[in-house]
Amino acid sequence: MTNIVLLLTNDKLQEVQSFYATNKVIRNAPGVVFAAKLADTAITVYKSGKVMFQGGGAEREAARWGTAEVSEKGIASKGDALPKNFATLSVIGSDETGTGDYFGPITVAAVYVPADKIPLVQELGVKDSKLLTDDFMRKIAPDLMKVCAHSILTLRNDKYNTLQAKGYSQGKMKALLHNQAIRHVLKKIAPEQPQYILIDQFAERATYYRHIQREQEIIRDNVLFSTKAENLHVAVATASILARYAFLKEMDRLSELVGFTLQKGASSKVDEMAAKIWLSKGEETLHSISKWHFANTEKARRLLQKRKNL
Repeated sequence: MTNIVLLLTNDKLQEVQSFYATNKVIRNAPGVVFAAKLADTAITVYKSGKVMFQGGGAEREAARWGTAEVSEKGIASKGDALPKNFATLSVIGSDETGTGDYFGPITVAAVYVPADKIPLVQELGVKDSKLLTDDFMRKIAPDLMKVCAHSILTLRNDKYNTLQAKGYSQGKMKALLHNQAIRHVLKKIAPEQPQYILIDQFAERATYYRHIQREQEIIRDNVLFSTKAENLHVAVATASILARYAFLKEMDRLSELVGFTLQKGASSKVDEMAAKIWLSKGEETLHSISKWHFANTEKARRLLQKRKNL
């Protein structure tokens, strides 16, 4: 079955719904705002602005409205030029989270979504993870893990601090994790091969490969890089959700360890929490659950000193 996904402006979305109004059908799936059924094509409009055409007449109907190369909300992504109708191809996508959080790990996920599973993954509620709540991602992640070959890697902060002390940058750590996760997925799906691999871009191609140049097995074939990649293929959006799910699980573990819910990010609230943990649990505990080189550590140290001087 042919599947084509377009990303359209609000005006175009209204035109699509008006054009197919006489063929409208009821669909109660998450995120669906309109659906229509022709003799040879199903048309589904999502809240995200995406329109999916499925069936023998998908190319004909999609051609009425544009191409699949438009970025969400008109925001252009940067990176490699993608093939036409990239959103409908079989792709391994990879993404990460946690890099800007003082507490909690860096997590990287790679996910394979073959073309014939794109509708199913979308039905499960996948879209840009930045548009989803943590609770919703917790809910759908287990189902996504059941239907998609994937690899999730969690770099806990004790290991992160060891690598950082050895001179590893965050970029190097992320590149190593992405390459490893993609390698795991390729082995899981072998002998099947994706048409492309899309990495949510955090570094230029040359920099990425320089970071992993000492690895024994480096994935290079059909690898593409793009910013805002979660808007370009559902595989990256799924990877983003699974990475966030793993991050949240580790945050749950750390919160249980310290006895209260840890604050995400790196705000002044985090400074206060760090000082509290330092005072009650000691420096060793704080070091093991934080990205120690962040400025929050020094701010927490100053807060702790003020409290001691009171």
